[in-house]
Amino acid sequence: MTDGSKRLVVALGGASGAIYAVRFLRQAVKHYDEVYVTMSRNAAAVLLTEMDIRMSEPPLGSDLVGFDAPQIRFCRPGDFFTPPASGSFRHAGMVVIPCSMGTAGRIANGISDDLATRAADVCLKEGRKLILVVRETPWNLIHLRNMTQLAEAGATILPAVPAFYHQPKTVEDLVDTVVARVLQNLGVEHDLMREWQAED
Repeated sequence: MTDGSKRLVVALGGASGAIYAVRFLRQAVKHYDEVYVTMSRNAAAVLLTEMDIRMSEPPLGSDLVGFDAPQIRFCRPGDFFTPPASGSFRHAGMVVIPCSMGTAGRIANGISDDLATRAADVCLKEGRKLILVVRETPWNLIHLRNMTQLAEAGATILPAVPAFYHQPKTVEDLVDTVVARVLQNLGVEHDLMREWQAED
C-alpha cells in the first residue's frame, strides 16, 4: 500500500487565472506519480477564454500541460466514488487553483456539492494539506470571514499575489512566483525563483 506521498489532488476552479493551474500542473507532474485532477463546471470555459485551451472528450493531461502527462488522472466533477472523495485514499495534499470565492465559501461551510468541495472537505477532516489559491479582489466581509474559518479549519490560504523582487520579465515569470510558493508549501524543491537573501 502506498503512503500517498507521490499522489496529489488538484482542483481547477472557475475563477479567472487559468494560467496558474496550467503552470502549476506542468511542475506537479515532475514531482508526483499520480495527479488527480477535477475541474469545476466553469473551469473549461475559463481555459478556453483565457488560454485558448480546448479540452478533449474525454480530457487528456496533454490538453492542460501541452505534453504527454500520464501522471494526470481526470475525475468527473460529480463523481463521488472516485478516490479523492474518500478519506481512506492517502495523498500528499490538495491544491485548488485558481480558487473562486464561491468554492472557498462552500468549503468553509462544509458544503460538498461537487468533487472539488468534497475532496477539500476530506482534507480538512483528515488533517491533510489543503492549499487554496484564491483569485479575487477586493474582498468583502463575507470573503474575509470565510478565509478566517478556512484557516482555523487547517487550510492554507495562498492568494495569487505575484512577487517582484526577482525582476520578472514576462507574465509567466510572475505566475511562477505563485506556483513556487504553492510548491514550497507542499514541501517540494523547485528552481522557479531564487530565495530572498539578505544583503551582507
